[in-house]
Amino acid sequence: MAKAIEITDANFDELVLKSDKPVLVDFWAAWCGPCRMVGPVVEEIAGEYEGKAVIGKVDVDANPGISAKYGIRSIPSLLYFKGGEQVDGVVGAVPKGTLTSKLEATLA
Repeated sequence: MAKAIEITDANFDELVLKSDKPVLVDFWAAWCGPCRMVGPVVEEIAGEYEGKAVIGKVDVDANPGISAKYGIRSIPSLLYFKGGEQVDGVVGAVPKGTLTSKLEATLA
């Protein structure tokens, strides 16, 4: 089963902006309680959408550049990208259905 890929300041452009598939990026940190709630859901989605979308995670503490570029002030923040552009996003620990419905809209 696919796992969410690790996205960093160094590989963000390659993995997210140049992706030929829609991308869901989870901005998180190890110390963040709500992030630990969303993390397993993001991993589930990575398995379910293998081959259809790219699912990745950015550790905000280790990657301050990309976090600042997208104005991440609250985590977890989940951003959706398509064709190199941010098309949607959600902040906080939200239900899996919310995440997948936004991803489905991005796939359409």
